[in-house]
Amino acid sequence: MATRNFRTFTVLPNLPKEMQGLQELTYNLWWCWNHDAIALFRRIDEKLFEKAEHSPVRLLATVGQERLEQLKDDEGYMAHLARVFEAQHRYLTSATWFHDTYLKKANDAEAAVRQHRIAYFSAEFGLHESVPIYSGGLGLLAGDHLKSASDLGLPLVGVGLMYREGYFRQYLNVDGWQQERYPENDFFNLPLISQPGADGTPLVVSVPLPGRDVAIRVWKIDVGRIPLYLLDTNIPQNSAEDRQITSRLYGGDHDMRIRQEMVLGIGGMRALRAMGKEPAVCHMNEGHSAFCGLERIRVMMEEHKLDFAAAREAVSAGTCFTTHTPVPAGNDVFAPQLIQHYFAGYLPHLHIDWNDFLGLGRQNPRDFNEPFCMTVLALRLSNISNGVSALHGKVSRHMWKAIWPNLPEAEIPITSITNGVHTRSWMAGDFSALYDRYLGAHWDQRPTDHTVWKKVDNIPNAELWRTHERRRERLVVYARGRLRLQLERRGATPSEINRADEVLDPEALTIGFARRFATYKRGTLIFRNIERLAAILNNKDRPVQIIFAGKAHPRDHGGKELIAEIVHVCRRPEFRRRMVFIEDYDINVARVMVQGVDIWLNNPRRPFEASGTSGMKACINGGLNLSILDGWWCEGYNGDNGWAIGAGEEYSDNDRTYQDDIESRAIYDLLEQEIVPMFYNRSSDGTPRGWVNYMKQSIKTCCPVFNTHRQVEDYTKRCYIPSARRYAQLTTDNLKSAADLSAWRRKLQREWGQVRIENVLADGKDAMHVGAEFEVEARINLGNLAPDDVEVQLFHGIIDNAGEIPQPSTVAMSTNGSSHGQTWLFKGKIRCTTSGHYGYTVRVLPHHDHLGNSFEPGLVCWG
Repeated sequence: MATRNFRTFTVLPNLPKEMQGLQELTYNLWWCWNHDAIALFRRIDEKLFEKAEHSPVRLLATVGQERLEQLKDDEGYMAHLARVFEAQHRYLTSATWFHDTYLKKANDAEAAVRQHRIAYFSAEFGLHESVPIYSGGLGLLAGDHLKSASDLGLPLVGVGLMYREGYFRQYLNVDGWQQERYPENDFFNLPLISQPGADGTPLVVSVPLPGRDVAIRVWKIDVGRIPLYLLDTNIPQNSAEDRQITSRLYGGDHDMRIRQEMVLGIGGMRALRAMGKEPAVCHMNEGHSAFCGLERIRVMMEEHKLDFAAAREAVSAGTCFTTHTPVPAGNDVFAPQLIQHYFAGYLPHLHIDWNDFLGLGRQNPRDFNEPFCMTVLALRLSNISNGVSALHGKVSRHMWKAIWPNLPEAEIPITSITNGVHTRSWMAGDFSALYDRYLGAHWDQRPTDHTVWKKVDNIPNAELWRTHERRRERLVVYARGRLRLQLERRGATPSEINRADEVLDPEALTIGFARRFATYKRGTLIFRNIERLAAILNNKDRPVQIIFAGKAHPRDHGGKELIAEIVHVCRRPEFRRRMVFIEDYDINVARVMVQGVDIWLNNPRRPFEASGTSGMKACINGGLNLSILDGWWCEGYNGDNGWAIGAGEEYSDNDRTYQDDIESRAIYDLLEQEIVPMFYNRSSDGTPRGWVNYMKQSIKTCCPVFNTHRQVEDYTKRCYIPSARRYAQLTTDNLKSAADLSAWRRKLQREWGQVRIENVLADGKDAMHVGAEFEVEARINLGNLAPDDVEVQLFHGIIDNAGEIPQPSTVAMSTNGSSHGQTWLFKGKIRCTTSGHYGYTVRVLPHHDHLGNSFEPGLVCWG
């Protein structure tokens, strides 16, 4: 068929002049975390707003002109519009935490912003259900990160991909088996702004692929104060094959994945440079974008005539990396041949050989059979790396310890910053109004302040309970409506469809389980003893009900089997009114569920839940967690703010059946003996006082900690600001400091083999008393290195049964500056602070004023 060429044009809503502010509100996602703004759009046409999946752009595109004229003459609506428009203007122009903390005293504010500019790279962003470029937790975390960065005023930009089809839409066939469909995103009914280039035409950059350059158009979505730039290869300049690169999120094979990641990392950096927004700090949210580090190195080499090593020093200083997966299979790996195919034209610009290049993505650079891992590349190109909970940090240090083989596991340079959620985005309007009344009108500007949340105690128990009950009632109505639509789509009989109105009880204890259906999350664990579960759910006086939702990856057969099993159980006569599975899990379904459930159930195999954030969202709305002690709940649980399944035990793969038996019984025991009785033990006014006390404890202890304001502040203080300062230090004076650091590192690698600890002497006795201290002397041969090149430490602590020191303390040892040839005398003192069986040794680490940390080179000499 001959190709038809169409001339295109865009039709915009014909808003009355008095309502032009509505267009401006529509194209900034600030509205989606402001309840008054949401109400403004809902007021236009509530049914149409629902049909448009809560998209103001689609709403305005489909609402009739007659309705707009009616609203123009509605004084109440126009006052509402003016109020919301003024609130947005006030938000965008007011002082922020970042400005007051870091920029207020700067002589040149614009230069200060440039010196602190952060680029946040992520393969997905979950901002709102009307912008379907996310799949699950990683994207929701990224979206919430941008929203809090906006609230706090960070000079941050987001970089991602603009998927034409996004992640799949789920539906189930008659047998309960997951099916996928991929509707195309209509870019012109999304809050997308075409990013102009210098000449005013749409900005297009390119990325080299074998035999051609792929053109990339840049779009922008405003997220409050934060611009999110999205890259799109579906443009006429590209071949049909290359237009598919940004078609689907997590779709395709390894070949497609590497092309997507080159577009994200290399194309993202080129887009930022083309817009004049080159960052001081790049934050890679997972390893998908790790190629951005290579592109920064290439540019720095060309502009400043540096070698690869010197440019790498500067780029690493300005790079942070967050890993989200606790299992090796969750990390992208590529065969060396695939890397060589795609980077054959790129490698000459880096002036290194293939072994050095491939070594960047290998735990052991000398193992030529090891595949190329994006997480390893990200770790090697960053100066700060972190997991997303304290436990996940520990798991990550164990998982990647081979990169630093000489270091104790506890000192592997991967820290942790626990995830959070954007409070306003996930809070029900009812709870927002309740908090306004009792926490103060500006509580949401201080979501990390414990003193604010302690005022929850001032909320009358009955009022808190009634607010929560209204949310449960709305959840039940919503679930019934979704079930009816699902039955209609599957061609059910009228009697079956009508029975949808009989499922669930708005007054019954409601459990929610909604997440990605991976096998380790054990979505069917609660079915382990089906008879016992039936007795719990169908108790006439104390009924319990469960609402399920979630998607399995299209290629995850095991996850699909779990969904099918749940659907089959839901259809059994004894469960038909007590359990329901809501199809096509998305942000909207998640929001309704976390705002309405009484219990949020989470039962993964520890330690495979890196963090988890859905339970945090339930806390905001008075829901209580019933969870394995994994991810964030290890830090959140305190004994009277929810329930723990087990005591943090971990089992081997051979014990999985035993583990499932033990932990399912623990769930049943908690439900029967604690949760159900507490829920139904009512006072004279119908309020379950014990339950409400747990609700208040959960809100007071979890909300001020597990929010993205705290998270973003942590990243700013621990990652962004230190990285920006290191980057500034290494890039001044034509990157002289970076070149010096690179030369020092080469000397270190060359000379480190000569370093040895010749002897260690101590004046302590075998039996010491608390409060005593003793001096240790060490004679150390540094070869051709100087004392300033090293840090000598006393490494000491309690010895465990394996003869190791799992929680070491260190004391810096000093030298008086005199040497005997190449041997130097170092001294230090150990103070005995507690009793126990202790041990110590001496070690030597590299030291340089511009080194991010002494562990990063992976070199250590032990006594």
